Amino acid sequence: MHRQRNLAHRGASGYEYENSRAAFRRAIALEADGVELDVHATRDGGFVVHHDPSLPGAGPIALLALDEVRRCRLPNGEAVPTLAEILTIMGPHEVWVEVKSMPAPYDDRLLQVLAEGPHPDRYAVHSFDHRIIRRLGQRRPDLRRGVLLSAYVLDPVAILDGAAASTLWQEQSVVDDELVAAVHDAGCELIAWTVNDPGDISRLIQLGVDGLCGNFPDRIRVELGTQPYNQDR
Repeated sequence: MHRQRNLAHRGASGYEYENSRAAFRRAIALEADGVELDVHATRDGGFVVHHDPSLPGAGPIALLALDEVRRCRLPNGEAVPTLAEILTIMGPHEVWVEVKSMPAPYDDRLLQVLAEGPHPDRYAVHSFDHRIIRRLGQRRPDLRRGVLLSAYVLDPVAILDGAAASTLWQEQSVVDDELVAAVHDAGCELIAWTVNDPGDISRLIQLGVDGLCGNFPDRIRVELGTQPYNQDR
């Protein structure tokens, strides 16, 4: 029986400030299988975990040095974390790194950070910029890779093939039987995001998605426990 995974969106961001150390620690406490997080590259090749491309009062992350970013504070008072710090916090849990934007010269540096983490076999990358995913796959074919979509495309398998990815991250409201079947028939997997409503969680479990990513991992865990996976894979 295929086990569906419970992934915390930017950590347990329904309870703690998104992409903060506190959010990732809370995700572990709430028994998430893994997390999804966002990274941006600084101008000197550092990688920090933050959703927006700019920091209030400091400006675009891409124009800041890592030390300048580290001096900024999140609304919860914590410093903006580096990717390496969060990988350490997450230990053996699954970590999906959404690369928001990244110049090609920094590709090898990101791959180095992932390779130097405590559990490199547990890390994967995905992005709305499918060119980044294809580039990273060319440099490291064994790295798990996914593409993000918010629209229902006519041929999701062609999108996956074009980026040389094996995981489709699909906005949850447009996930249906036909999409799940197409992705599974191609030998790929589908993760639905962002799933917070118990009704949506239940629907997606029954559709047979491979993972559910939400701000409240405890809600997903409860639904997974009460509705056994019964799809053939």
